[in-house]
Amino acid sequence: MSDTPNPDVPLPDSPLDSPLSESTHEDTTPAVDARAALDDVRREVAKVVVGQDGVVTGLLIGLLTGGHVLLEGVPGVAKTLLVRSLAAALDLDTRRVQFTPDLMPGDITGSLVYEQHRDAFAFREGPVFTNLLLADEINRTPPKTQAALLEAMAERQVTVEGHARSLPTPFLVAATQNPVEYEGTYPLPEAQLDRFLLKLHVDLPGREDEIEVLRRHARGFDPGDLDAAGVRPVADAADVAAAARAVSAVSVSAEVGGYIVDIVRATRALPSVALGVSPRGATALLATSRAWAWLDGRDFVTPDDVQALAQPTLAHRLVLRTEAELDGVTARDALAGAVGSVAVPR
Repeated sequence: MSDTPNPDVPLPDSPLDSPLSESTHEDTTPAVDARAALDDVRREVAKVVVGQDGVVTGLLIGLLTGGHVLLEGVPGVAKTLLVRSLAAALDLDTRRVQFTPDLMPGDITGSLVYEQHRDAFAFREGPVFTNLLLADEINRTPPKTQAALLEAMAERQVTVEGHARSLPTPFLVAATQNPVEYEGTYPLPEAQLDRFLLKLHVDLPGREDEIEVLRRHARGFDPGDLDAAGVRPVADAADVAAAARAVSAVSVSAEVGGYIVDIVRATRALPSVALGVSPRGATALLATSRAWAWLDGRDFVTPDDVQALAQPTLAHRLVLRTEAELDGVTARDALAGAVGSVAVPR
């Protein structure tokens, strides 16, 4: 298992045997095959995205647990390319929506359109009817349009004119936002932030990784042509479903469950926090810890799993007091204090 992550890098590298280990299928059980297939997926993504293994793992955790992921990073760190290559490696449908101030809810969910030849209205599906929806710069659109995603994210369906339409399975929203650009943006409200299972920071690459990016572009790499880059489907929706079933069978002892609850409750008692983590956050940490443990080849959760996933799962759910923000306290600082205040079960 990787070391506990630095607060500035919320999700460490995947706990799979090695970042790009060779897959084996010696054990033909569905769960082991699914884990090997996901290892292959990460290898395919690495053909085009350099140095973002932890973010890829976070997106896989979202898929395995039915959650959604908020990606935060400056422009140009391959957020869009990462989601596209992941979908290609998983052989899943993906669509991208550029969120803008004039985007309407129907532009995302779909709407009824009058068909003259039938003299009737028909529903035209919006881009949300896909497996991986890339919501680019989600904080650039007004709250009304942001809210259009809430039902889709929570219920896996879209309701138009009183009729509910189910979304495909699996379904994941990968939303991006730019942390350094504030003019013309609409910060996500707490209720919508709470709908995201994970918030991952897509960091700038290290020097060697950036040199490798340049080397690939010098050889003619085209980010718009994944086929030419050699990205091929190595897993599918059935592998994701098998992995999800295996994750749901990962056991959690009473002591580890109590540890999760104690961490969540500790966030509510912090003097710097106006609103602590809700019970939904506790169930989210349980889900991400189970997925992390399964990716590590285990069928049980340890306190180390909980600590590794606490920051990316919980920090975005905290609302700080104004005076704490003025003093320079961040949500990750506050959460680190809460985690540190709780005794670790042994």
